[in-house]
Amino acid sequence: MNATSVLYSISECADRSGFSPDTLRYYEKVGLIGPVARTATGQRRFSQPDLDWLGTLKCLRDTGMPIEQMCRFAELVRDGDHTIADRIVLLEEHRKAVDARIADFEAKRDYITGKIDYYRSVR
Repeated sequence: MNATSVLYSISECADRSGFSPDTLRYYEKVGLIGPVARTATGQRRFSQPDLDWLGTLKCLRDTGMPIEQMCRFAELVRDGDHTIADRIVLLEEHRKAVDARIADFEAKRDYITGKIDYYRSVR
């Protein structure tokens, strides 16, 4: 059996992906992940390509991409390579939002650093 044929239960996938089993079920329901392979008894079995895709989704989610945009991105990926230009636009827009959030955090960090410096100067 090669590495690409290894299948993971939902709990194993949750451990490996960082998503809860409930989130994995929800992502399948809303179409963020394609139909997942199932055993004869209906238990989900995730493949390495599923885990790779979940890594992409985790990055997008962790950087604040709204679920609607994540679904749009997933749709574009499923639609094939002719959607690459649209994917680039979507990701560039998201990167701008991430950059704005980073700038906001940096400004707040600088403010906190200023407070620390002030309090150190008065003690």
